[in-house]
Amino acid sequence: MPSPATATPEEIRDVNTRYHDGAASQYDAKWGIDFGPIGQHQVLGKLGKALGRDLPVFGRSLEIGAGTGYFTLNLMQAGVIREAVCSDISVGMMQTCASNAARLGLEVETVVTDAERLPFPDESFDLVLGHAVLHHLPDLDQAFREFFRVLKPGGTLYFAGEPSAIGDRIAAYPKRGATRMAPLWRRIMRARKAPDGHTDGGAENHRLESVVDVHAFVPEDLRGHAGRAGFAGVKVRGEELLANWFGWANRALESSAEQEDVPWLWRQYAYRGYLAFQAVDRSLLESRLPPQIFYNLIVSATKPT
Repeated sequence: MPSPATATPEEIRDVNTRYHDGAASQYDAKWGIDFGPIGQHQVLGKLGKALGRDLPVFGRSLEIGAGTGYFTLNLMQAGVIREAVCSDISVGMMQTCASNAARLGLEVETVVTDAERLPFPDESFDLVLGHAVLHHLPDLDQAFREFFRVLKPGGTLYFAGEPSAIGDRIAAYPKRGATRMAPLWRRIMRARKAPDGHTDGGAENHRLESVVDVHAFVPEDLRGHAGRAGFAGVKVRGEELLANWFGWANRALESSAEQEDVPWLWRQYAYRGYLAFQAVDRSLLESRLPPQIFYNLIVSATKPT
């Protein structure tokens, strides 16, 4: 559910800051974020799919809404990025990102900032990227103008994990079905019911989750924002259909239980099943079906030289 239509940009930024500050410490565990070979494989696959070519090595990158560092830290470990800045509106997320970077032995600059008012000089970066962030931003035209400003001529723009309007509606069905099945599933798994908000920083913070999203997109939305900012070669692709139905259903079940009670065999089934459906999406569906029916949209573009 998106933020109310009457919400002001300031209210949207405030609720996103408060929610993500509260959720930061449990965010990696909640979403199964990995900084090893699995995470690198996932991130490299998404970026390679968007660019449609062998990945170059980017000199300096800026991640918008970097959260705990999932994309940037994995790309740095894989050698795709030499120097990186991670930015986010949430202090809590930047603290967790810095801790993750230190644990991995990576040097990353973290900056707490609003994506629509970036505190960086013109033409500072070779790559501006983000994952699951554009749908939180109230003024996307202004944000894309800022992305364009800070990119060097010939630089690359890349954003993934953005919910499509149709895909989001379709995904609601497995979510609702799994929520109804959760009590029976917990009995079968012998798992205790978890308190509301246990992965979101508490019940009060959990209630904010339903209003942090501002947009769900059709491909023309993303093409329009990028084009109006001046970008060239704008491409929008759909990603993950079956994998997201499967993943959302399992996530709804698992989030209803105390995490230490979820059996290891179930976690293996959920993880391996997700990868299997992801492979089906990638090899059979993503090249044949229109992007707007997939759950996630990816947008890529370049700044003209």
